[in-house]
Amino acid sequence: MAGTTPALDAAGTEALDILARARADRRPCPPVRTILPPGDVDAAYAVQSAWVATQLAAGDRLTGRKIGLTNAAVQAQFGVDQPDFGMLLASMDCPQGARVDTGRLLQPRIEAEIAFILARDLDGPDIGPDDVLAATGAVAAALEIVDSRVAGWDISIVDTVADNASAGLFTLGQERRPPGGLDLAACPMLLWRGAEEVSRGTGAASLGHPTIAVAWLANTARSYGRPLRSGEIVLSGSLGPIVPVVPGDEFTAEIGGLGQVTAVFG
Repeated sequence: MAGTTPALDAAGTEALDILARARADRRPCPPVRTILPPGDVDAAYAVQSAWVATQLAAGDRLTGRKIGLTNAAVQAQFGVDQPDFGMLLASMDCPQGARVDTGRLLQPRIEAEIAFILARDLDGPDIGPDDVLAATGAVAAALEIVDSRVAGWDISIVDTVADNASAGLFTLGQERRPPGGLDLAACPMLLWRGAEEVSRGTGAASLGHPTIAVAWLANTARSYGRPLRSGEIVLSGSLGPIVPVVPGDEFTAEIGGLGQVTAVFG
């Protein structure tokens, strides 16, 4: 992983162990915000970085990033007021057509997003939306399956950051489009569970424009020594409220100009 993994103090080590046990035992844990310094996002990112390092050491591979909490409706759901980011690993990628195993998840929920596939590094100072567009090779419709390890999704910003921004799994639609000529802020999103519409929104739900969200990520990740690299996938944030998932569910999202993406849960 790009950047240096910071050494954890006793509190960070304890938080890392609690979250790791929740994953291994398949049992949600209490919030870790009572262990880490109150409101200390830097300490939470250190825990996240340490967990990702263990996965890479075990043979997993970094494939991109996810931006969380960009949507005002999602922020309201969880009582937080700022975005965060996490790391996408190869093991999280669910190909279209493959059934998603809910046994890999603890408390899954789903959201529709626009994925950016980078053709160039985003590693300069003061990255802006135009820089994001210039560095993007293609965009695609995506579904992110988020999954908190904290019981009851009782999370603060510290809890979700330490928990790799509540990352679970993700899947990308097959259609790829160059971003030029697309109005990514205005594009409509509809999400169905079977024939029932369960969420809707537009690209503007992600910090006003998805490129603004990716620019925020590029600048923030660089400040933590983890700049965005060519070839990475960036999930740019939810376009509508997130929806609980149970085995047997089938979700389809359609994003204007980007086509459809589907996830079927077993």
